[in-house]
Amino acid sequence: MRYLGMPAGMWALFAGSFRRQLTEALGYDRAAAAEITRKAHREYRALIRRLPAFEKGDRFEMNIVSCAMLSAFVLSMPKRPTVDELTAYYAGAMMIGPMRWFCRLSGKRKFSPKDVAGMEATAARNAADRNPYSWNMAFLPYPDGSGYEARFSRCGICTLMNELGLFDLVPAMCRLDYAMSEAGGHDFVRLYTLASGGPYCDCGYKRKERNER
Repeated sequence: MRYLGMPAGMWALFAGSFRRQLTEALGYDRAAAAEITRKAHREYRALIRRLPAFEKGDRFEMNIVSCAMLSAFVLSMPKRPTVDELTAYYAGAMMIGPMRWFCRLSGKRKFSPKDVAGMEATAARNAADRNPYSWNMAFLPYPDGSGYEARFSRCGICTLMNELGLFDLVPAMCRLDYAMSEAGGHDFVRLYTLASGGPYCDCGYKRKERNER
């Protein structure tokens, strides 16, 4: 994968918040945070270069780029964080103003015919069959019409973080789904994750009652 484009844009947008959260969430002083960020940028570029190019239309490229960014910071920290520490760190780093705006915008389109068609196309793609850093999923509408479930059998985040020796920290990324869904104005439902040894990772999206009025 080339660094120019989405990976460079993601770094430009989020590097500042990832650096600030080193101090606010993990307790590093400003000098240490700056040094970790410097090392993380070098590590991030190396991780991006090792990833294959994603197919045109693969909606999960941003997910793996976010994973590479978080992994680069963890690999650059002098002390490995716990899952709970990394959960707070990642949420604080990601849920900045532009991300909240993006979640609100996408939340307004959730459950629209275009959104459903996009999910059906993604399920049919089975991109992880050709790219181990992408995802395979099934699209399962709820019978009562309240929303749908995206059920994942392959996860690019699990693949990459396992290769990096960080698999035990994957739940910190999984938990961001709740914050993003809340910002988007819909409910998120989950029973299993592949990272916790579940048979699949279920991402259930349901309309809030206020959205139906």
